[in-house]
Amino acid sequence: MSQAGGPAAGRTGVRVVVAVVLVGCTAPVPAPVPVPASAPGPDHAPASASAPASAPAPASAPASAPAPDPIREAIAARFATDPEAARIALDLYDRDGTIVDTLPAQVFDGGYRGELHLVPALPVGPDRVNLAWVAGALGDFDDFFAAVSKRATPRYRWRNLTFRFFRTVGNTTPNAFAEGWTIAYNVHGSINHGADASRETLFHEIFHLDDADHGDWSPRHLTALQDAVLRRCGARTACLAPYAPTSTIVRNGTYYAFQPGNDVHEYAAETALRWYREQRAIVRGDPPVRPSFKCGPEENRRAWEAIAAEFFGGVDLVPGC
Repeated sequence: MSQAGGPAAGRTGVRVVVAVVLVGCTAPVPAPVPVPASAPGPDHAPASASAPASAPAPASAPASAPAPDPIREAIAARFATDPEAARIALDLYDRDGTIVDTLPAQVFDGGYRGELHLVPALPVGPDRVNLAWVAGALGDFDDFFAAVSKRATPRYRWRNLTFRFFRTVGNTTPNAFAEGWTIAYNVHGSINHGADASRETLFHEIFHLDDADHGDWSPRHLTALQDAVLRRCGARTACLAPYAPTSTIVRNGTYYAFQPGNDVHEYAAETALRWYREQRAIVRGDPPVRPSFKCGPEENRRAWEAIAAEFFGGVDLVPGC
């Protein structure tokens, strides 16, 4: 769903210590001079009763305890009733700065869905599985982008986010929405029903955040493509099928990328998700996604290539058509 209302490298220093040994002298070596038994040897200081004793080394100052992290402490307190959920939430924060919280109660403008009443829902107990799916998805993105980065540097942020969990009173939508590096996630979302579905929901939402960060990129670059498809097909699902990046269809509507009331941001996010889905299959050695989206109508190829170039370093591991 579109926006509501709309990594660092370490440096290791290496110190090299070089021992220089002088060898191979050719000058004659003089005969050794006899040393009296009482004389000190060359490797010992002269013995002297008056030599001062070495002063003892000063005791080390005790190491100061690290300053408490108020954000980490707040997360721990938030999940105090569920140790396993606390472990997952704290690991996310320690790993990449991701914060887990709840969404404040609010009336949400759901567009064609109407007004929706959203309430906070901490992902504990039976709802903890949603937190586990989020953690698994973010780990998957780490692995995926590590592989992509071997080929080019993506201009894409997927870490250091805030997740705010909620549920909708009497409804199961929206599944999620994103704004300002924050993702609101529905613990009872209609399509958040498993690890894979949750992971793809998150990729879609994270793309919205990056799209905004790139100066609201999609309206300027993909509107003409989406408009061309809509002029040809309107909301006719059968006509839109070759152009739809994913199979997600709105109940009593059509493909999510072209659903009336959705704008070009959704078409862009669904196309980015399809790019990720196909690249991920190749990275993981899974069966390829066929047919490839880019091998469909010309609009598909142009949208695919534009998104890959802007956000993902132009990487495309999918064989040509």
